[in-house]
Amino acid sequence: MSSIAVIDYGMGNLHSVAKALEFVQPGVEVRVTADPEQVRSADRVLLPGVGAIRDCMAEIRRLGVDREVAEAIASGKPFLGICVGYQALMQHSEENGGVDCLGQFDGQVRFFGDSLKDSAGEKLKVPHMGWNCVEQTRDHPLWAQIDNGSRFYFVHSYHVQLGQRDQVAATCEYGTQFDVALQHKNVFATQFHPEKSQKAGLQLLKNFLNWDGTL
Repeated sequence: MSSIAVIDYGMGNLHSVAKALEFVQPGVEVRVTADPEQVRSADRVLLPGVGAIRDCMAEIRRLGVDREVAEAIASGKPFLGICVGYQALMQHSEENGGVDCLGQFDGQVRFFGDSLKDSAGEKLKVPHMGWNCVEQTRDHPLWAQIDNGSRFYFVHSYHVQLGQRDQVAATCEYGTQFDVALQHKNVFATQFHPEKSQKAGLQLLKNFLNWDGTL
């Protein structure tokens, strides 16, 4: 039986993610856990996250999840980050006056700004909340059977700016273009919430559960 560890550090949509994984692949063993042994022995690892990055990073470090994440990524097993779980993989976030993140990838987390406008000059609300089209920038197994330009669900005031452009798997427009998905070896991460994104999001989770971590 395939197993996936959904890392529980008290800051994530754990119930929704677990239920979505069980829905797309009945019989999968979903472990909602922070136990290093349970994470280490799982076939796949998922790092979720919602809320303020300062609180997330404090709990990640207090519980030793930073070590679990580093070990899982280095192991080569499929790894998926979602929302703040994506932002936490970067070097630094502007949120909460500036917070150092896990530094797994060359990237910065930037505030959208207070004067964000659309192409018609109309002011846009922050946080960016709701559905938006995602433009795939490269082929990847997790995009299988998902049309380019499909709509996914977002809730965030800060966005990722990746330093290595070959790691960008998708972008989105909301007053500015930003990087909504990362791909590198066995790691994939998204700013949007696939577990809340209906058909396209569930397909992405299904693809993840069937991905062997190679490109």
